[in-house]
Amino acid sequence: MADQSRLLIKGGKVVNEDCSETADVLVEAGIIQAVGPDLHVPAGTRVIDARGKLVLPGGIDTHTHMELVFMGTVAVDDFHTGTKAALAGGTTMILDFVIPQKGASLLEAYERWRNTADPKVCCDYSLHVAVTWWDDTVRQEMETLVQEKGVNSFKMFMAYKDVFMLRDHELYAAFSQCREIGAIAQVHAENGDLIAEEAKKMLSLGITGPEGHELCRPEEVEAEATQRAITIAHSVNCPLYVVHVMSKSAAKVVANARRNGGDDLSVTGTDNCTFSVCQKALGKDDFTKIPNGVNGVEDRMSVIWEKGVHSGKMDENRFVAVTSSNAAKIFNLYPQKGRIAKGSDADLVIWDPKATRLISAKTHHQAVDYNIFEGMVCHGVPLVTISRGRVVYEGGRVLAEPGMGRFIPRKPCAEFVYKRIKQREEVRGLICCPSVHQ
Repeated sequence: MADQSRLLIKGGKVVNEDCSETADVLVEAGIIQAVGPDLHVPAGTRVIDARGKLVLPGGIDTHTHMELVFMGTVAVDDFHTGTKAALAGGTTMILDFVIPQKGASLLEAYERWRNTADPKVCCDYSLHVAVTWWDDTVRQEMETLVQEKGVNSFKMFMAYKDVFMLRDHELYAAFSQCREIGAIAQVHAENGDLIAEEAKKMLSLGITGPEGHELCRPEEVEAEATQRAITIAHSVNCPLYVVHVMSKSAAKVVANARRNGGDDLSVTGTDNCTFSVCQKALGKDDFTKIPNGVNGVEDRMSVIWEKGVHSGKMDENRFVAVTSSNAAKIFNLYPQKGRIAKGSDADLVIWDPKATRLISAKTHHQAVDYNIFEGMVCHGVPLVTISRGRVVYEGGRVLAEPGMGRFIPRKPCAEFVYKRIKQREEVRGLICCPSVHQ
């Protein structure tokens, strides 16, 4: 009988963000032990034939909201169904968001999220924490989260007025604290004041349907807020991660800010936050009451392969970069995650670039009863997903059980981000994150 703790993935094309090679991958005790041609293994090792297929690092979805309590209801995909679906799509790690209510303790919210997620997750996960209000207590709790709880990223909202939104002076303070403690500032960039006023205007005109949501959010409200966030972050020399870029105008702002720093597309996160058709109907007479969010965690990898690689816009190495490796580098998980190399976690996907699948709510693994990609045919299909050495998806079936995933703590001052911060600080003659100087 094959030893299930030891795997040999044989003869596949191993794809990292910087190179591809035909090689075997030996896995034992959840860790990649060797990568190379014609590896010899002990008798009883389970062998998975990957000839003619690609072997990719497991995907990392940097933006999910599982079982989020939001706008009067709860997202239907919980940490079990959501991570189960992730594995079916080739994603082996998610980064979810702790979102405290205004005035609530960040630390208490973090512990509540951990207690909810830990017994349910089928894949590894980590947590960002949202800063939804500001005072010295929040500042101190941010430092504690970084030093003791494995958090290295904080999200600020420029939208959701009177709920989560921070003003510019609060953004300045929060970004400054992120820089001081070696964290990454994230921002939901939309002009909350303008959206609130435009929403009132739409309702006064009798526009109550879902079209009102789009009409009160012209491109400019995102582009303006994105530029404002970049300006504030630059003023305090803080690394900034814009959590979603929805318009060409905002994308242009980001591209201009990064024009000396590389490609425009860094990572891909889904913002998976699913509400059922019935839940969406809560806003049938008032679009401002429609719970915001759609699916994506299961289909992200295949959709990006279809629209990116199959269409000729990117190669297989770039695909790995934007679905896994860059996320691991930005959030200080690399090379534990996002890399196929000796010593890395055995998070792997055997990928068939020629196979196709039809996306449909009838066949997906998520709990939500629709799919925004319904009817799309995608080239690029995960055949086998391996999480820390365990085969967790194979033959169209998810084999993982709730609680098999683990929380992955992240250290501050990710070199991929902070080495540039360090250089700018040295040029300015300032002191940056102490661990960066070591």
